[in-house]
Amino acid sequence: MNQDGIYVAVAGNIGAGKSSLTKVLSSRYHLSPVYEAVDENPYLEDFYSDMRRYAFHSQVFFLAARLKQHLREVNPGRRVIQDRTVYEDAAIFARLLHDDGVMDDRDHTSYRTLYHAVLAALRPPDLLIYLRAGLGTLKRHIAQRGRAYEANIADGYLLRLGDLYERWVEDYSLSPVVVVSADDLDFVNDQADLKKVLDLLERSGLTAPVVR
Repeated sequence: MNQDGIYVAVAGNIGAGKSSLTKVLSSRYHLSPVYEAVDENPYLEDFYSDMRRYAFHSQVFFLAARLKQHLREVNPGRRVIQDRTVYEDAAIFARLLHDDGVMDDRDHTSYRTLYHAVLAALRPPDLLIYLRAGLGTLKRHIAQRGRAYEANIADGYLLRLGDLYERWVEDYSLSPVVVVSADDLDFVNDQADLKKVLDLLERSGLTAPVVR
């Protein structure tokens, strides 16, 4: 793994702890953080109250924002860590909306066309960190961050996202994958748990840059 130029991606369900881990690792390993544009999405609150009406609008916004981030910050960056990837948007979130009949065939086809039009131009990760989290952990983290529009996310929605994440990670082949159990390791509040996560990542080749 080329430590002078490395792209680390942090993947996981809603509330898995991606932003928290991204913050810790960006400081520890001198990686430029790229965060998900959640609070910038003008459709998100409407989406959670009426998924069928706003699914396409919300997903296209996220796709455009993520592609813009990737091309401007990830592609040219030397050492980058990203909170959720464009790959998850397409393979998990948009797919679930289509599978559930919330996004119709026409909208999903348009979405996939946009996604594939730029996919080849994107820098692939050098390392993927997958935060695996059960429903209890997800709901606790969602409650702790207190976003009003997330308060009523259905358990079934989170569980179906989790199933798709497991299938996606199993088939993922762009880079090595490190799986971190967010149920068992509280890397935010427990220094011993954080050390376990850091040791796991360092055994997978992640190191801080050599200062010259």
